[in-house]
Amino acid sequence: MNDMRRTILWVIFGFSMVLLWDKWQLHNGNKATFFPAAPATSSAATAASAPAAPASGAAGMASVPAPAAVASAGASAVPGQAAPAAKRERVEVKTDLYRLTFDSEGGSLVGAELLQHIDMTDKSRNFLLLEESAQRVYVAQTGLVGGTFPTHKTVMTAVPGARELKDGEDSISIRFESPELGGVKLAKTWTIKRGAYDIAVKHEVVNVGSGAVSPQLYLQLVRDGNKPPGESSFYSTFTGPAVYTDAKKYQKIEFKDIENNKVDIPKESPNGYVAMVQHYFATAWLLADGTQRGLFTRKVDTNLYSVGMLTPLGSMEPGTSKAIDARLFAGPQVETMMEALSPGLELVKDYGWLTILSKPLYWLLDQLHEILNNWGWAIVALVLLLKIAFYWLNAKAYASMAKMKAINPKIMEMRERLKDKPQQMQQEMMRIYREEKVNPMGGCFPIMIQIPVFIALYWVLLSSVEMRNAPWIGWIKDLSTPDPLFILPLLMTVSSLLQTALNPAPPDPLQAKMMWFMPLIFSVMFFFFPAGLVLYWLTNNILSIAQQWIINTRMGVPPEFNLPKFK
Repeated sequence: MNDMRRTILWVIFGFSMVLLWDKWQLHNGNKATFFPAAPATSSAATAASAPAAPASGAAGMASVPAPAAVASAGASAVPGQAAPAAKRERVEVKTDLYRLTFDSEGGSLVGAELLQHIDMTDKSRNFLLLEESAQRVYVAQTGLVGGTFPTHKTVMTAVPGARELKDGEDSISIRFESPELGGVKLAKTWTIKRGAYDIAVKHEVVNVGSGAVSPQLYLQLVRDGNKPPGESSFYSTFTGPAVYTDAKKYQKIEFKDIENNKVDIPKESPNGYVAMVQHYFATAWLLADGTQRGLFTRKVDTNLYSVGMLTPLGSMEPGTSKAIDARLFAGPQVETMMEALSPGLELVKDYGWLTILSKPLYWLLDQLHEILNNWGWAIVALVLLLKIAFYWLNAKAYASMAKMKAINPKIMEMRERLKDKPQQMQQEMMRIYREEKVNPMGGCFPIMIQIPVFIALYWVLLSSVEMRNAPWIGWIKDLSTPDPLFILPLLMTVSSLLQTALNPAPPDPLQAKMMWFMPLIFSVMFFFFPAGLVLYWLTNNILSIAQQWIINTRMGVPPEFNLPKFK
């Protein structure tokens, strides 16, 4: 009976690990495999030239007519739109956090270099969040629909002014003004504040024509469907659009769902945001709560997608003007910062189905970092606090294991004596368990209760941008990348094998071999995991070994190693 239970437990454990891995991959939009295939890359021509436009699905609001599609050629190709007089140019603005690149075509943001974050594949340069090149497209655009009005394809004039935030200045602005199109002029002012990753964008619309107009403002994020460079094949995080509303909360949207027209998001909402999410970083368009907006996603071209919002300005008589303020968040997923910017924005840092556990764990980790000023030691301290919190549960589990180990010689002798009488062997085994007051499952349930907590902590460490380029000690210069010397994974493997050696050896030789092979198999993954995750598991293993050793000693069971006997 004991053998069968052990076998069942090992099978369930192994199968659960495989399922958990596959679910994690599928949860993040990948194939269920250790080595997901790299997504197809866009052609240089597509990446360089294809624009996006609001889709008709954004016009769910009864008061808003279906928006006209924006042409994919230059501004002069839009019906009824005169050729632009302004010259297209790129304008660069530098602040303490950003080096931003604006395109006077549409006054769009086409480049965002984050000066406080280095690139992971080339550490000699800063990280590029937004970019428009032959290899990659990820841009933020706005414009007007509802007529032949200025769009993100209209060449605008950049108003002369300062292009670098000076010492002592709190903010810097850049303004773009469109020509008159369809009787409407659009002025767009981007204001970047010192120390902030949210950029204010003011849209001023003026009716300079002779008749009433009803324009609608769209705000959209456009990017290719490629995974960010440097992604590991052994773990994966979500890349793609996301939408948040009070009605449906946080919704991730896979590129393939846009491709197949299977997106199910609210068509209209008085609140929320649209975002593009990737590991550690995100962009999001934010409007004030109470501002009615339609939500849309669209396939723009081959491997190019958009997500956005559309808000009506209402009827505008000749000579009148209206202004709409928006904000663009473009930066790292620092949870405390995003919580302060907009309700629900912190959810772009995706913890999956264990968010209810992950959020308090992140808060505690952040508090420990405030004290220790080192994310590596904060991880060690957090695991220590969790082990203290679960001390009595672990104590029960290890006490049960110690009892099993103490009666193991008696079980082995009985199995050998009754090896030809399986039914009597099972009866005798149950008798020994009753007399010794041992529950063979007693060591499993207390540990299983803790599994969700440690999985939640796993996601906290995997998702937290604070780990990126964060040193621990000596050779560990970046907790978000694998250990360059493989010291932590090797120690992790040794600790896993030591735990196995301290546990009671299964009587069945096949089970005994499984107990040794399983830690070796799963330890292989840790050689490719971020050092912060390996440090977390290693600390947990060391503390578990220490507690198990102490309990075995107190119960009079000498800590001896059950080494494998492979034939």
